[in-house]
Amino acid sequence: MKKRSREFLLSLNSRVNTDMKQLQLGNIAVDVVKKDIKNIHLSVYPPTGRVRISAPVRMELDTIRVFAISKLQWIKKQQQKLKNQEREAPREFLNRESHYFNGKRYLLKVIEQDAVPRVALKHSKIELYVRPQSNKAKRKNILDEWYRLKLKETIPSLIEKWEKKIKVRVNSFGIKKMKTKWGTCNREAKRIWLNLELAKKPAECLEFIAVHEMVHLLERNHNDRFISLLNEFLPKWRFFKEELNRRPLRHENWSY
Repeated sequence: MKKRSREFLLSLNSRVNTDMKQLQLGNIAVDVVKKDIKNIHLSVYPPTGRVRISAPVRMELDTIRVFAISKLQWIKKQQQKLKNQEREAPREFLNRESHYFNGKRYLLKVIEQDAVPRVALKHSKIELYVRPQSNKAKRKNILDEWYRLKLKETIPSLIEKWEKKIKVRVNSFGIKKMKTKWGTCNREAKRIWLNLELAKKPAECLEFIAVHEMVHLLERNHNDRFISLLNEFLPKWRFFKEELNRRPLRHENWSY
């Protein structure tokens, strides 16, 4: 098996796992999930370095253990990288605080007024108009809804563009906060969901996740066919994935 880089959990989890166990390699716990796949896959997820192996249904646990031991140094290296990865400080939604949109850094300007709350993008600032004495939670909700609106303005054209290229049909899409995934795909309903946090990331990262989920309409699993399709439709997908990995994680403990 070729070495795999750290990857965010972008997989479709609607399929029922046939078997789930855990291996203990010293102080490292390895979740083992058996699926109807041909190859064995190893992943280390942010922020804690959780280790997961997806293996073919008929593969013996002893064989999986030997494989995991052979990759132990690689696992430790990835866990150390995640431990050192930059994380955003908690946001207080105060003046001159840094916030991101489309991968760019903006300074927040809070403007109190007795009117309907709104958000405006002005040069290097995000202007947040709120009622007097609004608390942090209210300010966060207003900004989150603005992010959601911006994604709703962008995503339809992305889907339309890639429907033609991939030759699939997306019946609907949704945006929601997700702590464990950048996106998901419901193949039966032909619906994709995208993480609200993508509004803060570069546009090409949003496009990569949208394409990733749409390719799942052709192939359910992250197997060789799936990778081949991604290579065909979006040759630079690995670069965009690494771009997401390089970006600071939110201060919350994501469980990728």
